[in-house]
Amino acid sequence: MGNPKAFLEIHRQEAGYRPIHDRIHDFGEVEQTLNTRERKLQASRCMDCGVPFCHWACPLGNKPPEWNDALYKGEWEQAYRLLNSTNPFPEFTGRICPALCEKACVLNRFNHEPTTNREDEAAITEAAFREGYIQPHTNIVRNGKKVAVIGAGPAGLATANALNLMGYTVTVFEKNEAAGGLLRYGIPNFKLNKAIIDRRIKLLVQEGIEFRYNSPLPIPPRGEGVDGLMAAVSEQGSNSSPSGEAGWGAIVIATGTPTARDLKIPGRELKGVHFALELLSQQNRVLAGMEFPKDERITAKGKDVLVIGGGDTGSDCIGTAHRQGCKSVTQIEIMPRPVEGPEDPQNPWPNWPRTLKTTSSHEEGCARRWNINTLEFLGKDGKLTGVKVQEIDWKPNPEGGRPLMVEKGQPEVIKAELVLLAMGFLKPEHPQYPENVFVCGDAASGASLVVRAMASGIETAKKVHSFLSK
Repeated sequence: MGNPKAFLEIHRQEAGYRPIHDRIHDFGEVEQTLNTRERKLQASRCMDCGVPFCHWACPLGNKPPEWNDALYKGEWEQAYRLLNSTNPFPEFTGRICPALCEKACVLNRFNHEPTTNREDEAAITEAAFREGYIQPHTNIVRNGKKVAVIGAGPAGLATANALNLMGYTVTVFEKNEAAGGLLRYGIPNFKLNKAIIDRRIKLLVQEGIEFRYNSPLPIPPRGEGVDGLMAAVSEQGSNSSPSGEAGWGAIVIATGTPTARDLKIPGRELKGVHFALELLSQQNRVLAGMEFPKDERITAKGKDVLVIGGGDTGSDCIGTAHRQGCKSVTQIEIMPRPVEGPEDPQNPWPNWPRTLKTTSSHEEGCARRWNINTLEFLGKDGKLTGVKVQEIDWKPNPEGGRPLMVEKGQPEVIKAELVLLAMGFLKPEHPQYPENVFVCGDAASGASLVVRAMASGIETAKKVHSFLSK
């Protein structure tokens, strides 16, 4: 702890976002960075608590006091080594993590000015890449065992990275044309530039991980046999083996949550109603150079847009709609409006406060409404023109459990030519797999955070290693 009084003398300073009038015209990252001096001052605010709740709150077990102290002292390489000892891809979490560690920070309880751990994390990692501290591991000793990882999202990448460094020969099968999962196809470029992902994948390839793209493998539904999956993976292994033998010691399923929650109400078939990821993934592909026929292109240009769902995915749709040139954006949520914060009486510290979140996309312009139920999609000549909604209230359930939804007021129509469904994803259900098949990340837990998916990947790699070491 280089400056024991810093938390008393220096206030929290965030880098902030680019000006709205500038950023809505491109898909460049909206978040700015502090200069080196200011970044060191922010790192100095970490108190090196006797009981560091940040360690506990981070699914990866990151140790902010250690690397913040190194950053404050200007020891950038040491800061990265400490950070990378628990976090394999801090350039991702440094940009998109909700920073569970900051909400658990003692300073957050003290004056609601926690240490800027997430921004410090991003700054440390970018400095490490810039200064050449990050180099591929070229001295990995192979143990002769092979592992197949299905899915190149955060969980799959974390699993593959950990197993590769242990000496396993790892092949990652990805159904899409590039790695990253939701990092690439769900999160907009204005939050995570895809060159950041490409840089890390290049490093993983240099370290010996093989990626096979456009290689979907059949994940069986619950209640069905796994023979198809095992045969497909074995065939893939045979195709790459000079002897024609697959020889997979273990298979890791890290396919995420591919099924979005639908809204099956009248008018769902109208043109203009889409899942959020249909818009987001297509826009990211367009930015990567892919072209789509005019009748397949999903765009908000000149349209009134309605986003159904109040989470981060809905927020990403809002920012994307603005950059596509929408006429207006409205976001509705069926649940009540969260408290303003910073305190949440229903979830007191050290629990995560469920308070109102205003993102950079919300700042760019958006009408937000809560306690709104969607009744029907309205259209003309097969095209969406509006959405009938109903204001509701939630009443306590006398039998306990989920509150009861009751109507309030009269139904109304929200004008919209484009509706984006951002209501989350369904948790996958899996059959009983053989003992050498492991499931990790969102595929195991249901939709969650990138940092939790990475933590799950690392834990799964340990389980695979333990199994194959018997």
